[in-house]
Amino acid sequence: MEQPKRIIVTGAGRGIGRAIALELAAAGHSVALAARSREQIDAVAAQIASGARTGGHARGSGGGGTATGGRAIAIPTDVTDRASVEALVERVVSEFGGVDVLVNNAGRFSAIGPTWETDPESFWGDVTINVLGPYLLCRAVIPRLIAQGGGTIVNMIGGGAASPNPYGNAYGTSKAGLTRFTETLSKELVKHRISVFATNPGLVRTDMTELQLQTDAGKKWMTHIAKLFEDGVDRPPTDAARLIRTLVEGDYFELTGRRFGPDDDPATLLRDAKRIVHDDLRVLRFRE
Repeated sequence: MEQPKRIIVTGAGRGIGRAIALELAAAGHSVALAARSREQIDAVAAQIASGARTGGHARGSGGGGTATGGRAIAIPTDVTDRASVEALVERVVSEFGGVDVLVNNAGRFSAIGPTWETDPESFWGDVTINVLGPYLLCRAVIPRLIAQGGGTIVNMIGGGAASPNPYGNAYGTSKAGLTRFTETLSKELVKHRISVFATNPGLVRTDMTELQLQTDAGKKWMTHIAKLFEDGVDRPPTDAARLIRTLVEGDYFELTGRRFGPDDDPATLLRDAKRIVHDDLRVLRFRE
């Protein structure tokens, strides 16, 4: 690995975000853990610190990897609040001396059911966290990346980004929007050599999917999720974490603006990069 990166991970207190933070810290990077719950991100930071002190392994429920070698700071943040986001970035720059990578992982999926029956505040809350949040983070971080001559942004997409997501319209619509946001942003930033990627973690058992499994609305309208888990379709969060580490540490600039999943092989991606770009693959497009 070259010089360790200074990285912001949102939604870092649990689930996939926690696994990403542990993976990146294990690789020796400095990681800022951002989430609304101070207790959760403090616990992740302590786990990373403990691993770094002992040189051992620091694991816990819900995935994660060896938490050694890196540094972490926990910064309570509301990704939908501009002032909170800007304070996060200022703190990271102050503590780490700059920022190289932004991982927009924080997300929400609470509006479940027929679109016309969902609560408007719940619907819009999903869209706000899943789209406004990444926008505000990008808006605050990008000037720093431009000034230093490059960097990497990773946006976490998911179900509904490339196909309809019945009874989860707010989530699907927001993730499709985030995919197009990623593509558009990559075009704006290519001259600054800033890579922008979208990553799909696959179906992971997290607090978000538990809502789909355990709530009355989820049991009624999202039965296909329970069936997928019963059939063994259950990705560990470490798969997404390893994918993001690969994108952060490697040179995938040629593939900026594209979307990737946990089954993607880095060597194959690089081998096929020219064809992917030429054929305009791994993007959100209308096909005739």
